[in-house]
Amino acid sequence: MNMIFANPLYFLLLLLLLPMIGWYIWKQRQASIRMSSSEGFQKAPKTYKIYLRHLPFLFRIAAIVFLIIAMARPQTTDNWNKTTTEGIDIVMTLDISTSMLAEDLKPNRIKAAKEVAASFINGRPTDNIGLVVFAGESFTQCPLTTDHAVLLNLLEDVHCGMIEDGTAIGHGLATSVSRLKDSDSKSKVIILLTDGTNNRGEIAPVTAAEIAQAYNIRVYTIGVGTKGEAPYPFQTSMGVRYQNIPVDIDEPTLTKIAQITGGMYFRATNTAALKNIYQEIDQLEKTKMSVQEFSEKQEDYLRFALWGLLFFLLEFLTKYVLLKNVP
Repeated sequence: MNMIFANPLYFLLLLLLLPMIGWYIWKQRQASIRMSSSEGFQKAPKTYKIYLRHLPFLFRIAAIVFLIIAMARPQTTDNWNKTTTEGIDIVMTLDISTSMLAEDLKPNRIKAAKEVAASFINGRPTDNIGLVVFAGESFTQCPLTTDHAVLLNLLEDVHCGMIEDGTAIGHGLATSVSRLKDSDSKSKVIILLTDGTNNRGEIAPVTAAEIAQAYNIRVYTIGVGTKGEAPYPFQTSMGVRYQNIPVDIDEPTLTKIAQITGGMYFRATNTAALKNIYQEIDQLEKTKMSVQEFSEKQEDYLRFALWGLLFFLLEFLTKYVLLKNVP
């Protein structure tokens, strides 16, 4: 049987008992009756009231103590419950090259990717999730964290043009691996999303995949873009003009990255397909962990409150009935 208190700060009210006790002692010492001589009272018999005169005050102190305990909300539990939860380490690796502004996904590739990623994060509350972005170079936008509010804010700040343009898939993957390589998690996952072909960086995508495989990191790759051509906005002196540009995704390399690491390759030709891909990854990556916690808590304040009321009643009865002075 264990007891805990939901509002332990209420115990500070016990400090108020110190001035109450001090005042009572001082008042007792000051009590006196002036008379010319006490000789006539020397042989007077002592009644039980003399021995019980402090009892009402003791009852009042006890009543206050029990009521303060009740206010602190004592709770008892004598049962441990073993439950399971899910939690893995995931790094989301997002291409933010300017080609991600193409509007074959609505409203465009980068915004659709961010919205679906945010929904995926919200659905994984017990995971450590980090965010790496890449274009011509890469950097960690957010390290692994369970504080998903911070992660979502940093994801919202991501936009095309943050870093030098290009598509350094190998560099983005290598940066993600560096974030996971020292993790003790039983399952380590990278979700790499891109819409192009590796054309920048000193690290080849397949080499980065082999490094990931050495650290038991599984990589899911997602190629974003419709088949054929996609509308792309160009800024001109006459305003924004759209031009269809070819969609060039290096599917063989993305497939090989997934195969080397034990992951899977997906192709998202529209926003709905991208959502389905993240849902499928969500179902694939479930790791159960055993957690012990108290199964149930029982409020126990009522019995302390009743004891407090009982002592208040005893104070009243002793003071105004048992020790009442009759003129």
